[in-house]
Amino acid sequence: MLVFILLILVLLPQMVCDVPVANCIISNPLPINHKYYQSGDIIIAGIISQIYKLYNRVSFTFHPSEEPPEDLIHFVASWTYLASMELLSTWGRFIPNYKCDVQNNVGAVISGPDSNVYLFTANILCIYKIPQLGYGFAPVMNDQSQDVFFQVMFPKGAHQYKGILQLLLLFRWTWIGIIFSHYSGEKFVQNVLPEFSQRGICFDFIEPLQMVYFTSDITEMVAMWMKIYQVIMSSTANVVIVHDEIHTMIFLITVPAVSESFDIPGKTKGKVWIMMAQMEFTSVPFQRYWDIDITHGALSFATHSKDVIGFQNFLHNRKPTSDEEDGFIQDFWQQAFNCAFPDTEVEKQNEKICTGEEKLESLPGSVFEMSMTSHSYSVYNAVHAVAHALQSMHSSASKCRARVDGVRWSNQQPWQLHHFLRSVSFNDTTGEMISFDENGDLVAGFDIINWVTFPNKSFLRVKVGKIDPIAPKDKIFNIDVEALVWPNNFNQVQPISLCNDFCQLGYSKTKKEGKPFCCYDCLPCPEGKISNLKDMDYCYECVKDHYPNKAQDLCIPKYISFLSHEEPLGISLTIVALSFSSVTAFVLWIFIKHKDTPIVKANNRNLTFTLLISLLLSFLCALLFIGQPESVTCLLRQTAFGIIFSVAVSCVLAKTITVVLAFMATKPGSRMRKWVGKRLANSIVLSSSLMQAGICIIWLATSPPFPDVDMHSMPEEIILECNEGSSLMFYCVLGFMGFLAIISFTVAFLGRNLPDSFNEAKFITLSMLVFCSVWLTFVPTYQSTKGKYMVAVEIFSILFSSAGLLGCIFPPKCYIILIRPELNNRQLLMRKNNN
Repeated sequence: MLVFILLILVLLPQMVCDVPVANCIISNPLPINHKYYQSGDIIIAGIISQIYKLYNRVSFTFHPSEEPPEDLIHFVASWTYLASMELLSTWGRFIPNYKCDVQNNVGAVISGPDSNVYLFTANILCIYKIPQLGYGFAPVMNDQSQDVFFQVMFPKGAHQYKGILQLLLLFRWTWIGIIFSHYSGEKFVQNVLPEFSQRGICFDFIEPLQMVYFTSDITEMVAMWMKIYQVIMSSTANVVIVHDEIHTMIFLITVPAVSESFDIPGKTKGKVWIMMAQMEFTSVPFQRYWDIDITHGALSFATHSKDVIGFQNFLHNRKPTSDEEDGFIQDFWQQAFNCAFPDTEVEKQNEKICTGEEKLESLPGSVFEMSMTSHSYSVYNAVHAVAHALQSMHSSASKCRARVDGVRWSNQQPWQLHHFLRSVSFNDTTGEMISFDENGDLVAGFDIINWVTFPNKSFLRVKVGKIDPIAPKDKIFNIDVEALVWPNNFNQVQPISLCNDFCQLGYSKTKKEGKPFCCYDCLPCPEGKISNLKDMDYCYECVKDHYPNKAQDLCIPKYISFLSHEEPLGISLTIVALSFSSVTAFVLWIFIKHKDTPIVKANNRNLTFTLLISLLLSFLCALLFIGQPESVTCLLRQTAFGIIFSVAVSCVLAKTITVVLAFMATKPGSRMRKWVGKRLANSIVLSSSLMQAGICIIWLATSPPFPDVDMHSMPEEIILECNEGSSLMFYCVLGFMGFLAIISFTVAFLGRNLPDSFNEAKFITLSMLVFCSVWLTFVPTYQSTKGKYMVAVEIFSILFSSAGLLGCIFPPKCYIILIRPELNNRQLLMRKNNN
């Protein structure tokens, strides 16, 4: 099977032109000037935008074919429709819908790269069910039936958009600008940008970019371009996404040069351009001397491609005189090398003559690239895809397949090829697998290109990454950040594109009223919270066993805290407790040694011994509060202290009542004599102690104290403590002791002036005053302190209230026993009492 191929774009990837190319010649009005044709049984046709021309509007004063075209910018839809209809006509005779020859049948049509070319060719060719392949971004067809015979040599567009989003998120470019074309960019703005917004991207501007078709619109177009350029350069966004097609590069090169005559602020400000895969480096002749620095450091996406072996030799062998049928090569040659062929209808004055031996490799990259671009690679594979589909169809239809030796293409219908084209799968000459998915999209990824320009107007496209949709999820997007070259204005430092500076550590974002969500103020984290990353949306609390540092940007592990025997406070309290215990033991020893002396025997010496023992145990009980809390110590701390101290206070109460009753019993005719005696004192001590013990038993039975960890009271500490279990029972124990103390104080206060040498009421009054003062102060102090200092407060209260009892009651007696033993005489004391 003979297949003849149109590969015009492969030869001229740079001086891109926008006149559609067809495979036939007509003599009708508005002729297509640039065609390339070879005859064959089956033709793979190409309708490809190649040359920019700018026409005057039809004025109807001349025949349209006689209107002289200008030499600038774009194409019109009529050429595309004309080229499409020519493919359906007999070669050399333009009669729409009439074809009389049996050869030169169109098997498939390759079109591109503009979306308009797709749309216009599909309007005609889909009627005849001719398979079409586009090598640029696939547009949304006006009629869904046109999609049936149309597929693209272009990966699924969603992969490219996801790649751009990943790129923005990777570099944290959240404040960007958008330029888009009305033809291919509206769907991007409507459907894709909202997804960008959901991922935290904001847009400083979204500007449409238009192209013109007629010379009368040039001034208007330039003014519009300058307006858009002024918006871009005055923007604080350093990143601009350009969603357009191949002609947009003309805009990027033109506006910096033309802006010299405009007062545009910040026109030297660099931007990082992110360009779509459907874009390509294009230029027009007058731009060859203009700087292309604006593209330095730009990032673009391109259909994945590889170098095709033999392409360089193909370019070296192409000469403008080698094939007279290929007319537009001469036009390209003249524009590229700034010369003229002797037989061309151009002004010969001051023109150098083209020899045809000029070297393509001598041209700067802005005029012509010697490497195959991604668009050219797509056309290359599109041709091979059609060839493989034809071969598959030829092999499967053994009875009616088209053969060169007699079986005609007329036995096969064009629509039959489409089925095989959809399912084609092959390895191209570079080893890459070429196939299509169920939607007709090319199963391939994208290359990420970094543009590097040079003073001689040349440039390099450096592949720095890729998007591979069939790779594992964590490897779909890859980029070598270290290999990137940034625009010169950024001094090779990664650009920042934010509405405002990042919030530093220890701060969080807060919305600015009337501004996009990417614009915000920064507020310090509230107390107790941190932000350990830049630009955090909110501050958060540390985990329970950590606390914020002063800068509120780091969580520091809390240290474990309890009143230890090894720290100064614990050591001091231990020494004090042991010292008071030693003093109490010494006093007890004195009283035991002198137990038979009058001063000891006075006022019930058993109560005295019981009081001293309870005070001794109270001092020692304080040691239970020092050290790491354990289950046993937590159970014993409050209950042991409560019972022991209740015994001490009840002993004082019994002593007080005994003194008062003893005085009252000495009065003649008093009935109080029957109450004076050991039985009453013992009853008071026993009943009070049993009542306190009962409260403690209920406490232990219902909600006993237990070891606990407090992570909240102190910001920097984990407090090991004894949880009281029931605060009510704890305060019941304290309340009962307070009740006993108040009664003792009241009774002692009433009997403080009784005339008795053995009257302890004065000393008991003072001791109870100290006791009540200590414990009344204890309650608010205990509530207001935290951590180990709560334990210290309770120890202080135990020690000093016990010391108050010991110090107010026993020193006078010890003084008499040890210092003035002569006073420890019953007769003397009785005589004083009688006096």
